Amino acid sequence: MVECIPLIMFACVCAVLMIGYPVAFSLAGTALMFAAIGTLTGYFDSSFLTALPSRLFGIVGNQTLLAVPLFVFMGVMLEKSRVAENLLESMARLFGQMRGGLGLSVTVVGMLLAASTGIVGATVVTMGLLSLPTMMRRGYSAQLATGTICATGSLGQIIPPSIALVLLGDVLSTAYQQAQLNMGVFSPKTVSVGDLFVGALIPGLLLVLAYSLYVMITAWLKPDSAPALTDEEIRQFDENNQSSLLMTLLPPIMLIVVVLGSILTGIATPTEAAGVGALGAIVLAAIRRQVHRDILYEVVTCTSKITCMVFLILIGASVFSLVFRGFGGEELIQSLFESLPGGVFTAVLLVMVVMFLLGFILDFIEITFVIVPMVGPVLLAMGVDPVWLGIMIAVNLQTSFLTPPFGFALFYLRGVAPKEVATADIYKGVVPFIAIQLMMLMALAIWPQLATWLPAQIYGS
Repeated sequence: MVECIPLIMFACVCAVLMIGYPVAFSLAGTALMFAAIGTLTGYFDSSFLTALPSRLFGIVGNQTLLAVPLFVFMGVMLEKSRVAENLLESMARLFGQMRGGLGLSVTVVGMLLAASTGIVGATVVTMGLLSLPTMMRRGYSAQLATGTICATGSLGQIIPPSIALVLLGDVLSTAYQQAQLNMGVFSPKTVSVGDLFVGALIPGLLLVLAYSLYVMITAWLKPDSAPALTDEEIRQFDENNQSSLLMTLLPPIMLIVVVLGSILTGIATPTEAAGVGALGAIVLAAIRRQVHRDILYEVVTCTSKITCMVFLILIGASVFSLVFRGFGGEELIQSLFESLPGGVFTAVLLVMVVMFLLGFILDFIEITFVIVPMVGPVLLAMGVDPVWLGIMIAVNLQTSFLTPPFGFALFYLRGVAPKEVATADIYKGVVPFIAIQLMMLMALAIWPQLATWLPAQIYGS
């Protein structure tokens, strides 16, 4: 019975979350309640809690996590400065005369926004407001239009600079150190946010390519579902947007190159690059004359809310993981994984399935802060590559964003979609893209080099 206490604690947290209590308070409150009961009954050593102050100060003073508010500020500022609107109009002028061209434009713009903002919700909402009405007016099927927007919007989960990868990098770094401690191995090697950024490039670009191919094949097989724009509609785009394609694309691409390039070449850490990105976003907004008091207030307020939410959840998750370890949860998971037939493969498969199912009800932040610290040290101690594991988790959680009926990207789009777009159309539209992402997961499982080759070439590790 005592050995089952960590599992009971985890089940209680899930139940409290399902009731609707805030995530951070649910994690910390449940953990402290179990710690109090365990101390009174003699099943828990309260000295474990003496490590809590140092953990909390470590979270607040973590230089890596400082990249979170900076990347959020960068993304929100770009969202408010109408970068997406101008990009979409320019891409429509470029690809509009081919079947599926508008869908291809949405995919390319979604990729650029993902690399600019790193925020899934902001990208899906922005693309839903700007492109969905246009696609519906141009005769696109509701399923293809909504599926494309949801899928490309979720690219912010995997394409750097992704906030999800920043958080995963910090958590996996701690898990890697814990795994080394458990094995009695002390090595200077660790996993960084930069490693995950580099490792995510090939899988992210492959997903963009697969989305584009699906849109074009669908347009070829079903011309009525993705018609080309007429000459009159192209002229209308030209009249509405007088700036050249180069001048529209160049500023955001330069910002992406500066931010990611400085990380990949080792010139700057992810945190320093995030600061450059935030400043660059302000400059782009100023060039578009979109910097004034109201916009700055909205950007700072939104950034503060998201940052406070992330750090509060991280603090709650730290309390939970500490109590979970105090009850012997890590040893329980290790014994469970070691007893599974198939060894490492079965253990990773089980973790991926559990994360996928939890993605129906939890956000990626909660899953990253709760599940990864629980299973990460055990998997890494079993020899799993940390970069590969991080990319697998990121792609898995990206898939959960699209899965009906609780995928967060579906809710984001449903909130801004026109009334004539049925919820069933949104659900049906994402199914092919879910299949694409599951195939991406299978490809990563079969060929781990998709995630590990580029970091090894750049960092020589």
